[in-house]
Amino acid sequence: MLDIKFVRANPDIVKENIKKKFQDEKLPLVDEVISLDQKIRQLKQEGDELRKERNTTSSKIGILMREKKLDEAEEKKKRVTEINSKLVNIEKEENELSISLKEKMMVIPNIMDPSVPIGKDDSENVEIEKFGEPYVPDYEIPYHPDICEALDGLDKESAGRTSGNGFYYLMGDIARLHSAMLSYARDFMINKGFTYCVPPFMIRSDVVTGVMSFAEMDAMMYKIEGEDLYLIGTSEHSMIGKFKGQTVKEEMLPITLTSYSPCFRKEVGSHGLEERGLYRVHQFEKQEMVVLCKPEDAMDWYNKMWSYTVEFFRSLDVPVRTLECCSGDLADLKVKSCDVEAWSPRQKKYFEVGSCSTLGDAQARRLGIRARGENGNYLVSTLNNTVVATPRGMIAVIENNVNADGSINIPKALQPYMGGLEKIEIKK
Repeated sequence: MLDIKFVRANPDIVKENIKKKFQDEKLPLVDEVISLDQKIRQLKQEGDELRKERNTTSSKIGILMREKKLDEAEEKKKRVTEINSKLVNIEKEENELSISLKEKMMVIPNIMDPSVPIGKDDSENVEIEKFGEPYVPDYEIPYHPDICEALDGLDKESAGRTSGNGFYYLMGDIARLHSAMLSYARDFMINKGFTYCVPPFMIRSDVVTGVMSFAEMDAMMYKIEGEDLYLIGTSEHSMIGKFKGQTVKEEMLPITLTSYSPCFRKEVGSHGLEERGLYRVHQFEKQEMVVLCKPEDAMDWYNKMWSYTVEFFRSLDVPVRTLECCSGDLADLKVKSCDVEAWSPRQKKYFEVGSCSTLGDAQARRLGIRARGENGNYLVSTLNNTVVATPRGMIAVIENNVNADGSINIPKALQPYMGGLEKIEIKK
C-alpha cells in the first residue's frame, strides 16, 4: 500500500504506474482517494477546532458557576452539549471515510522499480541469464508421474478417493527424495546465515490482507469455516505477519529467516497435461526465505536471494534460468520480481520452480512494521524468495537425473539425507 502523502503529491506518477501495469480500470481510484483524503483532513481540522472550543468553553463554566452567573453557565453547558453532538457525527463520518480510503488504497498497485520491463502478461517476461547447460538425453523421458509410479513412489488414484483432484500420496524412496530436498534446503539456508523457523500454518484475515492483494487472496486462500483463520499459501505469510505492529531496533536489521511449511492453494482453473501431474496441486511443502531490512539495502538482498535459489538447484545438477517479471505479471504489492525456472528435458523448455520479490514498504505499511533508528522510526522493506517448493523442485531433479532404465541418480548433495543411497531403482 502506498503512502497517501505520496499519492497526494504525485498523482501523475501513480496513474502512470497503473497504466504500465495495464490496469486502466483502477485509474479513477487515484482521484477518489485524493478526494477522500481531503474530506478526512477537513473533518479532522473541524474536529480539532471544536475540541479546542469545547475545552475553552468547559473551563469557563466553572468560573461562571463560582461567580454565581448560572444563566451564562447554563448557556455554556448547552454549547458543550452541541459540540459533543457535532463531534460524534464528525468522528463517525471520519471513520467511515477512513475505511473507504484504506479499501481503495489497498487496491492501488505499488510503484514498480524503473528496471521492470513493460509487458501485458507472463508471455512478455524477459530472460535474464542461464545457469548450466540444458541437456536432452538420447532416450525418451516419461511424464514425471509415470516415472514415480514405476518406482512405487506415487499414488494419485487413492488421493482422489480421499481428497479429490490436486492431491497425492508419495511413498517409499520418492517420499524420501521429497523430504531429503526439504532437509537439504533447510541446511543450505542455515549455512547462508538464515535463522530456521517453523511458523503457524493458519493466519488471521488481517494478516492475509497485510501480506497480499485482494486478487491474490481470492485466487489462492482456503478459509477455515466459522473462524477468522486461513490456511497459508506460503510461509512468507506467517513470517511477515510475525512482525505485525512491531517496532524493531535498527541494529537488528537485516532480519534473515528461512522457514518450512506446508502450503495450501486453490489453484482455480488448472488444467492440461502438465497440470494433472504434480506440477500444480492444492497442497505442497516449501522452504522459503524472508528478509526484513533497511530500504536502501533491499535491492542488494534481492540479488542475493535469487542467486541462492540458483545455487541450490545447480548443486542438484539442474540447469536453471532467471526470468524478469514484466509489469503486467507483477503482483500489485511487488516492486520487482524474478522467477527461477528449471530445465525440463522432457518438455525441452524451462518451468517455474521459484520466485523472488522485493515489496518495498508495502507489507510493512499494511502491517505496521517499523524500525527504530537514530533519526526516528521508519517502515522496513520486506523481501521473500523460494528456496525450493515440492513437488516442482522434485520434478526438476527427477527429470534431470532419470536414466534410460527408469532409475534416478541421487545428486551427491542429497545422498547424506537419503542414508547414502546413490540411486532409486525399479524394484523387480
